[in-house]
Amino acid sequence: MIGKILGAVAGQRVAQNVSGVNGPAGALLGAGAVSVARRLGPIGLVVAGLGGYAFKRYRDKAKRQHAQQPHSGRRAA
Repeated sequence: MIGKILGAVAGQRVAQNVSGVNGPAGALLGAGAVSVARRLGPIGLVVAGLGGYAFKRYRDKAKRQHAQQPHSGRRAA
């Protein structure tokens, strides 16, 4: 029970930094993450963490590439 409460608090805080997720939804995701983490076990948690890290690097790289591309198609008025 305490784990779900702590997960909900952590999820709510993470939701403040993630667009598209509000506070209550983040709390529900955090509470659900505790149950999923228990079922995954230690090896599953490591794999999930590495997958999340790899996804973050991929997303950051895509953002950098998008920012470097010149914006064509704009017309001067």
